[in-house]
Amino acid sequence: MPVITYREALRHAMSEEIERDENVVLMGEEVGQFNGAYKVSEGMLAKYGPKRIIDTPISEAGFIGMGVGAAMLGMRPIMELMFFSFYTVAFDQIFNNAANIRYMSGGLINCPIVLRGPANGGTNVGATHSHTPEGIAAYHPGIKVVAPSNAYDAKGLMKSAIRDNDPVMFMENTMLYGESMEVPDGEYLIPLGKADVKRAGTDLTIVGHGRPIQMALKAADLLKEKHNINAEVVDLRSIRPLDEETVLASVRKTNRVLIVEESKPFCSVGAMLACIIAEKAFDDLDAPIKRVTSIDSPAIYSPPLEKLQLPNVDRIFTAALEVLK
Repeated sequence: MPVITYREALRHAMSEEIERDENVVLMGEEVGQFNGAYKVSEGMLAKYGPKRIIDTPISEAGFIGMGVGAAMLGMRPIMELMFFSFYTVAFDQIFNNAANIRYMSGGLINCPIVLRGPANGGTNVGATHSHTPEGIAAYHPGIKVVAPSNAYDAKGLMKSAIRDNDPVMFMENTMLYGESMEVPDGEYLIPLGKADVKRAGTDLTIVGHGRPIQMALKAADLLKEKHNINAEVVDLRSIRPLDEETVLASVRKTNRVLIVEESKPFCSVGAMLACIIAEKAFDDLDAPIKRVTSIDSPAIYSPPLEKLQLPNVDRIFTAALEVLK
């Protein structure tokens, strides 16, 4: 099985779907001639041509609106945002139009569009380029939200997102683009709405999504090494639809839970998850639910301070011990 990077896994997924379905196109700023701002689409213009790999003007409202219209007419556009922070420029197109058209048309019009790009901090690009809008996106009925933590999941989830008949916001992380692992060649799909237990355990459930899962796994190893604590790590992978049953089954097994995410704490995915656990598994808890999030301020530009603002292995390790007191 070949070892490839997260960005290569995304490229393979998009390429396979472009070859499988003539209605799939990739659009966005610099996806073609520049090979993608993060080289995710490297080589795709040369291979598939300018009718399938389309460079757009620097106008998110314009090209996202174009993609929504194309999707309504039967295309399956993949729209790259150079930073997911720029989704705010196309808020109306995404949440007022794409999210609602299937409902408003009585199911007659689908909008199979994928919006993808980096949604993370940690790269010292300031508050206007470091949003993690999973919670805002998932708030809207009609939108699906995905946040893979590794290359294998990224490929399988991307292929499923492209084939889905609803709008999917596919949250990537620039800090993961160069991370590599074994990924099968060829066809495989990971269904949206299915979480994955990345590490089995009995003493504590650590649940999250995206890059913090990698930190959670390292923290779990430290907990085992230093304190003989067996932590279970559950990767949501898909935020909406959300796999409640996998999370609740883990909590009922371990009786303690730590939620980890890069988002800010107020009204976040983790806050919703805590609510679900409290409502449906309260009697199974032996300790209060605890969360590790980004510190509640706009993204800090200073590199050493931003490292402290975001979740890290030490913060997760310390919080886990507090839950187990």
